[in-house]
Amino acid sequence: MFASVRSATLLGVRGLRVDVEVHSGIGLPGFTVVGQPDEVCRESRDRVRAAFLSCGLAWPTRRITVNLAPTGDRKSGACLDLAIAIGLLATQELVPIEILSQFAFVAELGLDGSLRPVRGATPLVLATTDRRTVVAVENLSEASAASSANVFAAKTLLDVVECLCDRAVWQVSQPTNDQNANTQIVRDLADVQGQPAARQALEISAAGSHHLLLVGPPGAGKTMLAERLVGLLPPLNDQQAISATMIHSSVQTEFLNNGLIRSAPYRAPHHSSSMVAMVGGGTALMRPGEISLASHGVLFLDELGEFAPSVLDALRQPLEQGVVRLARARTSVVIPAEFLLVAASNPCPCGEGTPGACTCDDAARARYLRRFSGPLLDRFDLRVAVCRPNTNELISPISGESTSVVAKRVATARNLAFSRFGCTNSALTRQQLDVVAPLSKKAEQLLRKELESGRLTGRGYHRVRRVARTIADLAGAPDVIDEPHLHLALMLRVDLASGLRTRELIF
Repeated sequence: MFASVRSATLLGVRGLRVDVEVHSGIGLPGFTVVGQPDEVCRESRDRVRAAFLSCGLAWPTRRITVNLAPTGDRKSGACLDLAIAIGLLATQELVPIEILSQFAFVAELGLDGSLRPVRGATPLVLATTDRRTVVAVENLSEASAASSANVFAAKTLLDVVECLCDRAVWQVSQPTNDQNANTQIVRDLADVQGQPAARQALEISAAGSHHLLLVGPPGAGKTMLAERLVGLLPPLNDQQAISATMIHSSVQTEFLNNGLIRSAPYRAPHHSSSMVAMVGGGTALMRPGEISLASHGVLFLDELGEFAPSVLDALRQPLEQGVVRLARARTSVVIPAEFLLVAASNPCPCGEGTPGACTCDDAARARYLRRFSGPLLDRFDLRVAVCRPNTNELISPISGESTSVVAKRVATARNLAFSRFGCTNSALTRQQLDVVAPLSKKAEQLLRKELESGRLTGRGYHRVRRVARTIADLAGAPDVIDEPHLHLALMLRVDLASGLRTRELIF
């Protein structure tokens, strides 16, 4: 007897469609799984057998061969358990074999016959949207984010058999309002005392998706500011929500219970994070890293100088392309990594930076600055010095603008940018910049002066123009970029080596 059952396995953040072919024939009793299964997948024979016996189902005393097609791709995890069990039941005619062409099965089997949730339910179901997919109850809400109309759930293997034989009814997801799903606590920008330059840089960063570096001594409020940036970002649109949900679903140990992720993600990895943890990878699983988990949201690197230089330099390609390309001997995957990078750093090892207060010698400062490569620093559109607020600012009862007020201006500027070329200002190409960000005569002269002095690279030239375009959008200025917009963009691009020595800003 032969049966073919549809399922899926996880490759990076993408579901890979798998046809589980089960053959039960004459020969010495045995159970073989072929088709490049990993160790966890190969162990399914023991889980399936124990589940059969626990549910009172007869285990076939025949030669059983399970082929996982296509055979050219590596299969991993326990998500094929249920499909293998259903295929065995079909070869024994315990479930109607003709109905299997309508279903796909994605669940792990417990030894007691229960259906257990699996990692990556959303991308797995997306790989089987042409069929009705059966998952564990715990995966129902998460899987419904991919295809709510074609996702069914059951608690045990016996429940699946009863439903396939029309003796019971499937459990289906209930419609939910995912607009408020997966919300996170947003800290209010009104809590920040003083810091007018840093607050404006935060607003510009959110409006144009410009990468931001905050440089200042300990206690100046760098982390406090960065934590409030995510509250200025608008909710994710449908395409972004599906992408973010797929990424988080593929690595979650706690399963998503509220449908699509609608709020911008916020990730703040520790500075001891390894290359694989930050960028993603592994041997067989190819899991996404922190930069992918922060897609369509904020990646905050606190104490930037404490991260390994190799880890920081690995961010350069994803920052430019919006994806990370992971290649191994057997496979390669492309994982989204379209994030807004915000980093905080001290100006030197002691943290003070200013003459008279700094206790570091020249060698220590030079060694510290060498941890930041020039190409990485050049990718920060905004580099802002953050000084400790003075006494009057700290004890003043007057609060600054709240997150909700600033977020409205950010949303208006973003909508204006999207109405031009369907992207934020940071993603504008050179040709698009010439169309939407022409320079006035004085602005062109100022920019030429910066280029001739060597303070701007070719990449920095275009990044400053993009920042100036965002500043003009927030100010409601016409299409031409004028000198004050460009001047402010240059002021918000301080040299890290100069620490806290900044020029006067225009507001």
